[in-house]
Amino acid sequence: MVNPQPTFLTIKNHISYHLDQMIQEVETMKKSIGEREYCLLCELGQIRERFDEVQSSASYFYLQAYISSYTSSYLELAKAIQNMSKQRHGALIAIEREDKVEPKLQGGVTINADLSNRLIESIFYPGNPLHDGAVYVKGEHILSAGNILPLTSKAFPKEKVGTRHRAAIGLSEMSDALILVVSEETGKMSFALDGTLYPIVSSESKG
Repeated sequence: MVNPQPTFLTIKNHISYHLDQMIQEVETMKKSIGEREYCLLCELGQIRERFDEVQSSASYFYLQAYISSYTSSYLELAKAIQNMSKQRHGALIAIEREDKVEPKLQGGVTINADLSNRLIESIFYPGNPLHDGAVYVKGEHILSAGNILPLTSKAFPKEKVGTRHRAAIGLSEMSDALILVVSEETGKMSFALDGTLYPIVSSESKG
């Protein structure tokens, strides 16, 4: 579930609070190990839940930090990728920042529409003719859809990286664009920036 857009200070405070709680819980664990009735697995489970909360907050904090100066429609994008993640609808969204993205795209269809989560979700709905390509976002508008992005030439020997993820990394290697990805197979969300893929973790996407 996407909450109203928080401020950077609110998220930082949220992360700091949960880190402090984790430190206290770890200290308690160290002191209690060896006690007959102490449930180590229970404590480890609680710490994992708190870590997931911290990771979720951090991923959205950094995502917002990277694109808030380039589009005020962050909440629409967040809603779209979370909804598509829950339904396991694959998606690829390129958000232009300083570098011009259009010269690096191929085969797109002009849209020129106001950015909204409903429009993005309809574009990537399975069976839509444009759902296999990338949506190109500039400011508050979706300029085109069905775009083909350049694929990275990087090798990934330890993990399987699909075409959408390779395309996201590829464009991020050639520009400062931020590219959002939703995996059709797992529903997992991520974003590519500067040639690196980062997971976006939320309570809806864990499991």
